[in-house]
Amino acid sequence: MQSLSAIFTAQSPRLSPRPIPLASRLIGLAAPLVFVVLIAQAFLRQGLAIWSVGIAYILYDTALLVFTAWQIRHLAQTATPAPSGVQPSFGVIVAAHNEAGVIRLAIDRLLAQDQPPEAILIADDGSSDDTPSAMAAGYALATPPLGELVEIEIGRTRLQWLRLPHGGKARALNAALERIATDVVLTVDADTLIEPGSIAALRAAFAAEPELVAATGVLAPICGPSVSGRIFEWFQSYEYVRNFLSRDAWMRIDGLLLISGAFAAFRRDAVLTVGGFDPDCMVEDYELIHRLHRHAHDAGLHWTVRVVGGALARTDAPASITAFLKQRQRWFGGFLQTQHWNRDMVGNARYGRLGTRMLPVKALDTVQPIYGLAAFAVLIGLVVTGRYTLAFPILLVMIAKIAIDLSFHLWSLRIYKRWTGQREGLNLGPAIVAAIAEPFSFQLLRHAGAIYGWYAFLRGGQTWSAQTRTALEQRA
Repeated sequence: MQSLSAIFTAQSPRLSPRPIPLASRLIGLAAPLVFVVLIAQAFLRQGLAIWSVGIAYILYDTALLVFTAWQIRHLAQTATPAPSGVQPSFGVIVAAHNEAGVIRLAIDRLLAQDQPPEAILIADDGSSDDTPSAMAAGYALATPPLGELVEIEIGRTRLQWLRLPHGGKARALNAALERIATDVVLTVDADTLIEPGSIAALRAAFAAEPELVAATGVLAPICGPSVSGRIFEWFQSYEYVRNFLSRDAWMRIDGLLLISGAFAAFRRDAVLTVGGFDPDCMVEDYELIHRLHRHAHDAGLHWTVRVVGGALARTDAPASITAFLKQRQRWFGGFLQTQHWNRDMVGNARYGRLGTRMLPVKALDTVQPIYGLAAFAVLIGLVVTGRYTLAFPILLVMIAKIAIDLSFHLWSLRIYKRWTGQREGLNLGPAIVAAIAEPFSFQLLRHAGAIYGWYAFLRGGQTWSAQTRTALEQRA
């Protein structure tokens, strides 16, 4: 039997590169070349054409909004599928590194589910804090030697604690995957709290669809009570709404690539078939979905990836500029890594609509933040140099775009609430203010994080580092 690492080597396009079709190369070159041409217009043109890069940015973003709106227009609350056939066994892997302050809260939330998992495995990635004390006090578990596992039965759930040398999240998840024995595995970060009924919703989704190999629940951010925390939670709450509705839209054309590793369920056998998680990727969950899609198309399988609106969780999110930029650097850097490794799939009809629709869009997304920041810089340059007659029509275009975004935002909030049942923190008044303020504040910060992501990608990666908790430790 092949080892997991040997399977991964064969399945990974990073370690076993595929030939790059000409169409893939051309699509990859198009967006940077167009950017150069559009930026040149700032020096060669007058009138609104001076802001060609901004017009392109707005048209692209609006096209994505229209696509999402069309796909989700009939989205309703997700009904839990009726049990059919054999119910899959369900386990949870909690990846943890120095999470003593929140680990018990996360475990207790899992145990309190109306359908608790058969197994909860704490993949302890070399913690050096008070995790042993927390596990002893909460569950009477003695500290196991490195590389070994201890367990205890709590009701119908087997709680396991696997201690590992510090090697990063992906390695910890792979080690846990080989130890846990359930059909479906939910990966949960220690700073993520599962809402009641979520495991039941995910379990039912896998029971109803045997070809479902990966599913993401819906996340909402919590950032703590500080002024900074409230501001970041305000903006990120609406950002998360848009992101998860977009995921549902892409799911409907079999193009869903982005699931949240902080709250993602996988059919264990499928993950082992493609070699587990990539320890050298900054976003191991995102990269894994590419390999699952790739293997399914190559092997003629009908594997599916879903977003389950009835499965909700709240996750500790950045509450300061520094923490936010650090997170977005890792997210965008990992996105660039994965896009680069899988560039042979871009525009490749062999991979269906994933190859001909979703991945070309992702190729454009690699430079979208650069377009956005460049457009803002051109506008600021016009204002600073006193060319108000040129800046005024640009401001009118931006106002029109804000109106479009606001209309979509308010409409999509109603759909989101109906789909997930979530209403907390999604009031109408704050939503209007956020939509108006975002282009001049939070959106620029997101783009700045993406630029740092380019730096991380070109530098060669970023390790899984300790995070500053802003909200959950106050609840523990």
